[in-house]
Amino acid sequence: MTEGAPHAGARSRDKGSPRALRYQHVYDLVVALIEDQGMREGDQLPSTAELADMAGVSVISVRRALDELARSGKIVRHQGVGTFVAPQRLVSEPSRPGALLETLRRRGGEVELDTELVSMLVGLPSAKHAAALGIDPGQPVWEICRLRSLGSSPKVLEKAVLPLSIVPSLEENRIADGGSLYGFLAERYGFTDDFVEQVFEVDQPNSWERNHLRLNAKDNVVRIRGISVNAAGVAFDSFQQTYPAREFLFYVSGSSGPRLMEPDDNGPWSVRPLGATPPPAPAD
Repeated sequence: MTEGAPHAGARSRDKGSPRALRYQHVYDLVVALIEDQGMREGDQLPSTAELADMAGVSVISVRRALDELARSGKIVRHQGVGTFVAPQRLVSEPSRPGALLETLRRRGGEVELDTELVSMLVGLPSAKHAAALGIDPGQPVWEICRLRSLGSSPKVLEKAVLPLSIVPSLEENRIADGGSLYGFLAERYGFTDDFVEQVFEVDQPNSWERNHLRLNAKDNVVRIRGISVNAAGVAFDSFQQTYPAREFLFYVSGSSGPRLMEPDDNGPWSVRPLGATPPPAPAD
């Protein structure tokens, strides 16, 4: 069989692109298998040799594709055992920064994260923080850094910067125990995030993020920076949240209107031609 020629039973997404990389063809084939067969977390994929035969490519191309699939969080590989569909990603609703823990969930329910207080200090803000909060760069601020983990696996690294002039004191024990910072701000000072502005960035982690999230330089993170503003127009929090990109999905909706969809990294997001055979229903 000529390398690059698709197997008769394989669905090619690169028919119109003869220069498409062979490993990318395998990558797309595996994604199609997971979608069309309704595969779930822990289901085993065909072997490397079987995938090579299905795609009509060399084992080297398959291994490259599997490396990319593992890096993107779609599969997990166990030496000497096989290749499996990766665990379902966590879902976060970044439009609700003050309720981070309440937004994190997987299919079937919420998850409980442990909290580590990385640092809590008073200092002078950077020019960007000062501009975002509408304060003078010489005005002191709180900086609170916390790490959220699921079991032994770190998941979210978060930082909050609060002007000392409007938040003169904090409860360190409550914050260290994982209590809601926004709940405290609402109770003590009456601050609620009536308006939130955010910027999303996909980037490689810096050394601080690599250290706490146990990532390497080639991993990607989703970094969300934002400002929380109360009903009176006072900006009281300049925050940053860093997520390992391959472990999360992000759900964003307007403040009003129906919830029309559930975030889910499983199942097809495509259109099947009329007359095509539907995929088999997943086993219970």
